[in-house]
Amino acid sequence: MDEPGESGLSPEEPGKVVAELERLHARSFAWALACCRGNRSEAEEVLQVVYMKVVDGSARFSARSRFRTWLFGVIRLTALERRRTALLHRLLEFRTYAWHRSDGYSAAPKTGDEDERAEALRSALGKLPRRQREVINLVFYQDMSVAEAAEVMQVSVGSARSHYERGKKRLRIELQAVGMSRVC
Repeated sequence: MDEPGESGLSPEEPGKVVAELERLHARSFAWALACCRGNRSEAEEVLQVVYMKVVDGSARFSARSRFRTWLFGVIRLTALERRRTALLHRLLEFRTYAWHRSDGYSAAPKTGDEDERAEALRSALGKLPRRQREVINLVFYQDMSVAEAAEVMQVSVGSARSHYERGKKRLRIELQAVGMSRVC
């Protein structure tokens, strides 16, 4: 059963879409909170990102389902994306640490140069666009093939390969700019 205000909502009417966002805010926040495992600040951030996606048009209601159903799907996917990105960052930090240890750094006390190298690598990776960063992480740090990374990222293999090649090139340029050419 449609709720009041949902029948007749057209994606071409941004004023109505914003009104529906306002009307559904309490329920949307409750759902975001559930998607974020009860973390209030994370739920607030997710909901803010969702509203921005809706307002700027990067997420568009196509009227194939009820607005609330569509909106809750956007909230869920945004929360999952946020969680995945946070996990990738934590894994990247761990893999960077493990990479240093595998190069024999564990036998000697950590020097300032090693700290600088790790920070330069983290910084360079952080400058990559999200898709490039994700595919680089999946291939280099998670030992996946480009095809497996494409599946995880839900993109075509060709798209993943393009992001991978562009990411490697940009990472190499970023690292060379700070005097680190050995990593790539």
